[in-house]
Amino acid sequence: MTKASIAFSALALTLSAVPASAQTAQRPQTAQRPMSVQDLLTLKRISAPAVSPDGKWAVWQQTDTDPVSYRRSTGLWRVSTGGGTPERIADLPDTNQTSPAFSPDGKQLWFISDKSGKDQVWWLDLTVAGSAPAQASDFKTDVAGFSLSPDGKRIIVWGDVARDCPTLGCDSTGDTSQPGPGSGRLYKDGAGFVRHWDKWETPGNYSRAFAFSIGPDGKLASDAAALDGPPGTLTGDTPTKPFGGGEELAWAADSHSAFFVARQADRNEPRSTNTDIWQSALDGTTPRNLTAENRASDTMPAASPDGRWLAWAAMARPGYESDRLVVQLANLKTGERRALTQAWDRSVGSIAWTPDSKALIVTAEDVLDTPAFRIDLASGTATRLALAPRGLSEGHIGGVTPLKDGRLIFTRDATANPAEIYVAGPGGAPGTALSHANDAQLADLVPLTSSRFSFAGAGGDTVWGTINKPANAAGTLPVLLFVHGGPQGSFNDSWSFRWNPRVFASQGYAVVSIDFHGSTGYGQAFTDAINRDWGGKPLEDLQKGLAAATARDAALDGGNACALGASYGGYMMNWIEGQWPDRFKCIVQHDGVFDARAMAYETEELWFDEWEHGGHAYYQAPDEFEKWNPVGYVAKWKTPMLVITSEKDFRIPYTQGLAAFTALQSKDVPSELLVFPDENHWVLKPKNSLQWHTTVLDWLNRWLRK
Repeated sequence: MTKASIAFSALALTLSAVPASAQTAQRPQTAQRPMSVQDLLTLKRISAPAVSPDGKWAVWQQTDTDPVSYRRSTGLWRVSTGGGTPERIADLPDTNQTSPAFSPDGKQLWFISDKSGKDQVWWLDLTVAGSAPAQASDFKTDVAGFSLSPDGKRIIVWGDVARDCPTLGCDSTGDTSQPGPGSGRLYKDGAGFVRHWDKWETPGNYSRAFAFSIGPDGKLASDAAALDGPPGTLTGDTPTKPFGGGEELAWAADSHSAFFVARQADRNEPRSTNTDIWQSALDGTTPRNLTAENRASDTMPAASPDGRWLAWAAMARPGYESDRLVVQLANLKTGERRALTQAWDRSVGSIAWTPDSKALIVTAEDVLDTPAFRIDLASGTATRLALAPRGLSEGHIGGVTPLKDGRLIFTRDATANPAEIYVAGPGGAPGTALSHANDAQLADLVPLTSSRFSFAGAGGDTVWGTINKPANAAGTLPVLLFVHGGPQGSFNDSWSFRWNPRVFASQGYAVVSIDFHGSTGYGQAFTDAINRDWGGKPLEDLQKGLAAATARDAALDGGNACALGASYGGYMMNWIEGQWPDRFKCIVQHDGVFDARAMAYETEELWFDEWEHGGHAYYQAPDEFEKWNPVGYVAKWKTPMLVITSEKDFRIPYTQGLAAFTALQSKDVPSELLVFPDENHWVLKPKNSLQWHTTVLDWLNRWLRK
């Protein structure tokens, strides 16, 4: 939306209240207490819903955290899709069970367990009451994931093995780095990633997938068929690293072939977003590249139940990891192809077929929500589905499974509550909760009040933001400005166990977040607007958005504020230090870019950094990088800053944090440095999370509670 089409001023707001949570019951507010960091760490984590073929049962994995040792354990739970009391299933004491999947006939539940000392495939006979789980695989390496064939006779299993290994696990790792007499690794000319995300690469070792027959005893046979074909065909990871999973592999409806995603690992890999969809005949022969003509990303293959169609998502621009993901459709009989959602200006995040093969159910970010949409196969029309229970925001919908009777099983989370399992429909009926893992704990806590607002941001474009406060707030509240990472991301209505607005608001703060230019869920042009403009429109949006929020809500003490951000948000903290130095009483900078030149040569996924600066390497266009480089404005730095970094962060190396802290110390700016030796770009370990939150909250209290 342009300035000419906006009839209100920069501070004219549209405000809508968002219900606090999905709690089924709340105690009187006087009996409730503020949410603590301990609550955040011990809330249960639900994911990976699976539904029986007859639609009668739902199973999911649930992670519990011990409140004293903070040890995490994951098990499987089951409930009738008609409702009822969930029960633990396939329990193997003192071990973890994950990734549940029903056999096509519904008689078995398959999953992964570490009972044997390694992650292996197990199964449970559901036809015999009280039966014990049985181990199906015994590979030399851990199983990362699996997928059962539609006919139930075969299984695809994947994990890390040598490229020339004929099955899942060999005595050799495939390491070609030739360490010699010392401990050094030698990476030869033309290698792909040297290090990626949080791990140094082992040359010759890849994530690979194999198909196996399932014997009558439920054990996997030895007839391994590598999906990536004979040695020398593919040199990439399947699924892709570091975040690829089961969504990157799919069986054909007839169980005779499978589709998978891979990218060649070579000299160009750190600059390439060219992932392709491959089809394997599962006989060890060379797979066929179905998307060779597209040099950008192709991902999430999904074959229709009737065997006629293959759907997947594709980007159009090579080298851009945040381009719009458009649903593509191929007729597997005729080869005819079309871009099904080309006219729909949203980027899909997941794809699922309806059982009748007539439509797709996809998820996509859409103005602070992540709802589900039904995509008509004939027209490509996207219809937004209202799956949330009545009175609640749509929040973040995931794990959608369409049932034959028209119902949908899915997860829903929101800023106020972590994920639970829901059932909705048919006919658009609102969802109802099947799991209630966190209801009791949330009922003890003061609810969260969230409100959405819009304002005229940079260029007059409509920009959205959110204000989060404790429901029992009285008087004015110090303000925390949260700046999201990505930068192509969003602080939308979803739960996070890391940057969680509710736990901060519960400490007596108002948390404001702004979806600045570059954010997702508003169309591709809005997302693209941050390119080559990292410190321009986004900073203007943050400035106008914070002013809009404090003008709208009198409970916000705008003169008593701190800013916080990680990744791109951390970059923005460094940028604010030099460009908006008088606005905040303190700053929290986590894993942020401090020196654009150093970042250009130290980060691992070069495609991101180069695309964001015009598609050039630093030496080709240094001015593009220096224009928005925080290091050039250190002379203006004066706001107290807490710097947080991690030694295993290879995306934004910890030296960036050390450099920022050095700059602060040399200028006598009050500052602290928190370094985690065992974390990556995210802080994931429970005790580290506790330390992170304690340190951050102490820092905020030091400057905002005077």
